[in-house]
Amino acid sequence: MNDDQLLRYSRHILLNELGVEGQQKLLDSRALVIGAGGLGSPVALYLGTAGLGTITLVDHDTVDVTNLQRQIAHDMAHVGQPKVLSAAAAIHAMNPEARVIALQEKADAARLDELVADANVVLDCSDNFRTRHAVNAACVKHGKPLVSGAAIGFDGQIAVYDSRDPEAPCYACVFPPESGVEEVRCATMGVFAPLVGIVGSVQAAEALKLLAGVGSSLAGRLQMLDARSMEWTEIRIARADHCPVCAAARAAGR
Repeated sequence: MNDDQLLRYSRHILLNELGVEGQQKLLDSRALVIGAGGLGSPVALYLGTAGLGTITLVDHDTVDVTNLQRQIAHDMAHVGQPKVLSAAAAIHAMNPEARVIALQEKADAARLDELVADANVVLDCSDNFRTRHAVNAACVKHGKPLVSGAAIGFDGQIAVYDSRDPEAPCYACVFPPESGVEEVRCATMGVFAPLVGIVGSVQAAEALKLLAGVGSSLAGRLQMLDARSMEWTEIRIARADHCPVCAAARAAGR
């Protein structure tokens, strides 16, 4: 770590739980962020300013004026531009040394298999059930921790799915692929602007803790927020014995 980095990250270094060693772990780490919208915006900005070594952003969409109510990585100057490039510019405006790989694409299973394998932590900031399951499957296959968030209306949720822990569930244990969850998008239902900031900030915090080895993660716990009353509810979640994803991976010896 050079003198400029010691100064930039001094408030992290002053934390006994982090220190120079923890900050160096962040500088040496790689995060994969799926989605650069409402959740992906605070995630990308906090990872970038915290000094994460490499951030790979994946999103196929472009910035629309309706995004600006909540997607804080974007501004009017970037309307019409790829979200990943807009988010990368926002990160670099605050931390020029951040390494951001911006991929304007939809990541299918084959692409996720490649991208997840190269990451130390994966943050799912997508907005659809199919993508969440594809990301989860790749994380289970490669044994990578997944920080998953969701937000719609006034309701948010967050959990960590860490298949390295033999007791922890994966996303499919909690939300089975065959459950037929109805897709609800903010374009039709709406979303309370600060909600995505709250959930995304917690996602970033969980990822940084995992990478630096600080505290305990949300693995095995699902936190839900009702922003109408600003009330958090937490439930313990267990690994499903017959999960089609992680049970199958265990049986295959992964």
